[in-house]
Amino acid sequence: MNHRFYRLKISLIDIEPEIWRRFIVPDSISLEQLHHVVQIVMGWTDSHLHEFMIGKKSYSMFPDRQYKVLDSEKYRLGNLIRRNGRTFKYVYDMGDYWCHEIVLENNQYFSLEQDYEIVCLEGERACPPEDVGGTSGYEELLEVLNDPNHEDYPHLRQWAGVNFDSEEFNLKWINRDLQKFLCWIRKYL
Repeated sequence: MNHRFYRLKISLIDIEPEIWRRFIVPDSISLEQLHHVVQIVMGWTDSHLHEFMIGKKSYSMFPDRQYKVLDSEKYRLGNLIRRNGRTFKYVYDMGDYWCHEIVLENNQYFSLEQDYEIVCLEGERACPPEDVGGTSGYEELLEVLNDPNHEDYPHLRQWAGVNFDSEEFNLKWINRDLQKFLCWIRKYL
């Protein structure tokens, strides 16, 4: 491994208590590859559009000259973000508008225990279900799921999934999926 590694923390904005993950990626990762990593660590299903906002620039898989959106596949994280403490945004699902803040916590991460170029270290809470209606829709869903006597409980329990637990965070599953992804992209890093 001849890359520098970044330790990043991602948090879903406007959700309390916080939903967050801490993970490692090589600085050579493209923004488009980083998008896939974020999808895995957060638990999203990659069913919607996304964009990164770094400084005053936007990056997406659908570049648009008119709106000054750059091609996320052509830009590497290490070329755009270098300083510890630097933050940038990741928005997923333009309808529900899930806005995440990503912080570069360590731009020279090293660990003897690190076996892979991409790994999730820790986190808390499950990601909201897709298409729940953004922050307010998620808050309403949790309110109903916490009250089995609520008239909408049976329907929303079925919709969210019988096993949905807002407090669940499974590091083992996330890292399993990250390793599958890494096998697919390793030659591009």
